[in-house]
Amino acid sequence: MKPALLQIDNLTKTYQGFKALDDFSVQIPQASIYGLLGPNGAGKTTLIRILNQIIYADNGTILFNGHPLNAEDVSQIGYLPEERGLYRNMKIGEQLVYLATLKGMSVEQAKAQLSFWFEKFQIQSWIDKKVSGLSKGMAQKVQFISTVLHRPKLLILDEPFSGFDPVNAEVIKNEIIELKNNGTTVILSTHRMESVQELCDRICLIHQSKKILEGEVYDLQQQAKDRVYHIRLQINENRPSLEKFISSCEAIFDVNFTGENKVDLKLNYADQDADAILKDLLSTSSLLHLEDQIPSVQELFVRNIKKHGN
Repeated sequence: MKPALLQIDNLTKTYQGFKALDDFSVQIPQASIYGLLGPNGAGKTTLIRILNQIIYADNGTILFNGHPLNAEDVSQIGYLPEERGLYRNMKIGEQLVYLATLKGMSVEQAKAQLSFWFEKFQIQSWIDKKVSGLSKGMAQKVQFISTVLHRPKLLILDEPFSGFDPVNAEVIKNEIIELKNNGTTVILSTHRMESVQELCDRICLIHQSKKILEGEVYDLQQQAKDRVYHIRLQINENRPSLEKFISSCEAIFDVNFTGENKVDLKLNYADQDADAILKDLLSTSSLLHLEDQIPSVQELFVRNIKKHGN
């Protein structure tokens, strides 16, 4: 794992007797996309607010780039909240420059970055418009630019694809990947599991204020896989032999003869010699497709929430 930009240890936050975070610890690597997942009310928003120093933890420590997180670090954090908050009646260019100066940029630096992003998104004509005159998707683009304008080391995105059509959602996805490739650490909080599957290097699943799953996406999927092969065969002249073999192994197969001399099989190989079974199958047919059944991030989410109680 890469060195940690954020090291969070034993974080606890309580509201009037209710624990919003309970002894929460994770390490978030530099230059990575880290999925922060969980049902509503799990504790994600509390953690995000603590990282932005909107509220403070009751106990625990946070190291940011090797030192205790402090007020000065806010200038190196970009936060895109789920509930957007641009000034509706202020010119877009003026307010983005103003917001960037609050993060420590000079006016000249902010204007240069503004020009870069507006040209990149081909929205130069928006600079003197007001947010009130934009569609939801257009306003979302402006909000995204406001979040990255000061070139933060840590970028926290809460439901960043909300309001985007598929084309513009793809544009934002590509920008997130490019930011990561250029060294930005991204925390992605979303209920869109397909985006997590596509973008995230690591994920953390929070449920009822506790971390219940954490690690690299690939490793978690491999650990949780069902040990099932999906197999498609082309049946040759030895169909009777194939059918006899399948019948003799009925307990470990789900079978679907699809016509045109093809058969789809699900081989549950957890306690079986898969190599020997495949060898016998291929003695009577030709292999068209073989795929190991790997759980998606969506399946990991649902399984672990059920396991720990809804």
